[in-house]
Amino acid sequence: MTRSDLVAVLAERFGQLTQRDTEFAVKTILDAMSDALARGHRIEIRGFGSFSISRRPPRVGRNPRSGEQVMIPEKLAPHFKPGKALREAVDKHLPVE
Repeated sequence: MTRSDLVAVLAERFGQLTQRDTEFAVKTILDAMSDALARGHRIEIRGFGSFSISRRPPRVGRNPRSGEQVMIPEKLAPHFKPGKALREAVDKHLPVE
């Protein structure tokens, strides 16, 4: 599902909202979540999951062209941990291959 798909589903489900209002609402929510993560806060949406920042330690990598070792610095990256209800919904609806 893309951002546009999400906007379309919300606009369809809530007929009183225009497409433009729905786009604004989705943008506002995503911006608020991005800002919270950028400030180092954790976001928890009960039943769906939580977003947090995880630290990736520095490591040694390789330049694929030359094979030369390169030091990759520490970095902070967003991390999503699905909630129990989301895990169960996915497990229930998707067949195991």
